[in-house]
Amino acid sequence: MLTLVEVRGEQRDFEEARAQFALQGWPVVDEFERGEGPSAGVLTADPGARLFVVEVRFFGARNGRTERAAGWRVRRLARTAVLEMYVRRTELVDTDREQLEEYRSHTTAHRPDPRRAVGGRIRAAERAGRYDTGSIALGTPSEARRLARMGLPGGAPARADLDVRMSPRRGMREIELPREDEFNRRLARMFGWLLAMAFTVGCFRQLHGPARWVFLAIGCGCLVRALVCATRFFASRGRLFGFAGGCAAAVLLLSLVWVRGPGFGGWTPRAMLLDAAVAVTVVGIWLLVRQWTTWTEWLTATVPLAVTLVTGLVVASGSVLHGLYGDGLDLTPDELDVPGLWQVAAGAKLVSYLGVGLLGPALWGIAKHLHFPFTRPGEHLNVLTYVLLYVGVVVSLGGLALDNAARAVEATKAAAEQRRQAPSYFGVKPDWMCVQPTVPVAELNAEGGLLDPARPYLFFGVADGMALLWNTDTDAPLKEPADEVRLVPTEEPAGACPPPPG
Repeated sequence: MLTLVEVRGEQRDFEEARAQFALQGWPVVDEFERGEGPSAGVLTADPGARLFVVEVRFFGARNGRTERAAGWRVRRLARTAVLEMYVRRTELVDTDREQLEEYRSHTTAHRPDPRRAVGGRIRAAERAGRYDTGSIALGTPSEARRLARMGLPGGAPARADLDVRMSPRRGMREIELPREDEFNRRLARMFGWLLAMAFTVGCFRQLHGPARWVFLAIGCGCLVRALVCATRFFASRGRLFGFAGGCAAAVLLLSLVWVRGPGFGGWTPRAMLLDAAVAVTVVGIWLLVRQWTTWTEWLTATVPLAVTLVTGLVVASGSVLHGLYGDGLDLTPDELDVPGLWQVAAGAKLVSYLGVGLLGPALWGIAKHLHFPFTRPGEHLNVLTYVLLYVGVVVSLGGLALDNAARAVEATKAAAEQRRQAPSYFGVKPDWMCVQPTVPVAELNAEGGLLDPARPYLFFGVADGMALLWNTDTDAPLKEPADEVRLVPTEEPAGACPPPPG
């Protein structure tokens, strides 16, 4: 941002302002007294005030708030350096880079007549790089041709027997690319609409009833909008080429959503949201890290990271997920007797959930990148907004852990009700057992109901001398003394158990 800054005070204040601008890495383009130079006739003359034309450099998006963001940084510098400093004007400097086409030079000595058009076979050999010289020139076709033939001091002499070919060949020479940042913005806009289309198509596939057709209509609208963006990739011409690229990207995303195969059930909306959270976290943390200019901003990002890592190490030392799973089945972690390796695996899963805790600072980094007013330096609501955001993310994190264990518990109970193989959960693998009492059933010292030897039970193991079974009649554990029953594995949980021998 090219910023006109007014500094008031004595000569030492002007010198201090120059030093502070240098410390910030802000070049001073020009300076003059107020009422002189370009400000003559614009501002009243004042020998106690000096105007500095400064390039205020900072990371962030180029939007309608960028000019105000430059003012925020100058005002923060004024408070830090204790200087009477005012922003009088800001102007956005266009630093977008032109995308020059790349051409490779090749000789023309192989052509029968260099002044005439060549045949298809010779042109194909030139495109294959058979006659390349190893030199590259960038620019328009005519500029690249002249640059390739131009001599360089200390390099190859000027030559007239050279021509150029586009590399890499984009398909149409007349297509003109926009500037680099503008092209990236157009590309991101198109993929944003395509991802929205993929999400709505995924919802259409999973839902039933009239609501699914609403999602289908929204998805079609997103697809049309994405293809319109694709036709605007290039500064001139190339609409058909961009449209084809947009169609190819749409087909790829739709195939991820629709096609299913062994071990892959399609890209579901839930998976899309989780992938989006991961992408937002990575991008947001990167945007936040590159804006670290003060200790306050550094602590804003590193404290949550440290808390996340420390919390992860603490919870990984004990099996929290196993505790939640056992609580859903009225069993304790000691009764489940999970091997240490599986406890580590469950801890790693929880640590991966704790990574969602970084979503808070990531969202803060994105907000700072977009120059939202509540992120400006010195804003009184900064800390409160950030704390509320982080608390919300941590609460959501706890919900993820609870949901993971609850779904595993429901799957286990459903398997017990339907008499089928139960899924394992980080080392807890319930097996179907026929339980044969070695004493009369009425004399069993059981907890949680009466044993029915004629049907199999889900078996969770033995703890404190008690065999842990699941009783579907009471929807609770059934504990039988291990020395009073005989456990016989069965491969047919839907069938009846054989009578005990003898």
